[in-house]
Amino acid sequence: MSDHTAPLLRALESHADPAFRDALGPRYGIVTADRVIGVAMAKIHAVAKPLGRDPALAESLWQTRVYEARMLACMVDDPATVTPERMDRWRADFDNWAVTDTVCFKLWDRTPHAFAAIDRWATLDHEFGKRAAFVLLASCAVHRKGTDGEYLARLPLIRAAAGDPRNFVRKGVNWALRAIGGKKSPPLRAAARDLAATLAASADKTARWIGKDAARAFAKADAKA
Repeated sequence: MSDHTAPLLRALESHADPAFRDALGPRYGIVTADRVIGVAMAKIHAVAKPLGRDPALAESLWQTRVYEARMLACMVDDPATVTPERMDRWRADFDNWAVTDTVCFKLWDRTPHAFAAIDRWATLDHEFGKRAAFVLLASCAVHRKGTDGEYLARLPLIRAAAGDPRNFVRKGVNWALRAIGGKKSPPLRAAARDLAATLAASADKTARWIGKDAARAFAKADAKA
């Protein structure tokens, strides 16, 4: 363990809440093989705030196999130094939606490797690895990364994965479709709505749910516009 990692683990442990820890699975669906201290996200942010960007520290925190330390790792890592190899290595460790989503949403969508990673992971068999592809696509859309062409080229990935019934995959795929359809670009909005309509008419139950849920979200957003 790094000399810098140990005091951060102690700082996290100072915010430990056993009741919160015990509720992660039953209440939030967060189940992990990593050690869980039981620290709320706001407290993890508070520990991260004074640290700045430190890729070496991020890697050391990741290697602790502590749930909260892995959350902290993505908050202190530097997107400019992230490599595809490190993304693949961290991604292989994903075993819960919370770490998956936080790493994608707070770190990886800011790297120049995001769209290539989406392409690599979108057909994985691993549930959380596959979820990472679509959460990363959604994160890029929400944070206004990439071009229209990069999103249009990846709508077929959404269509291909829409029949995956695993809960965390289907929700990731749904989020990606809704995020692309929520962008201001008329071509993206039209393409996402067309895909939602196609999926909503599918004979596949999961694809149909994704399409109908996205269509409802689009209709609600359009009504407010």
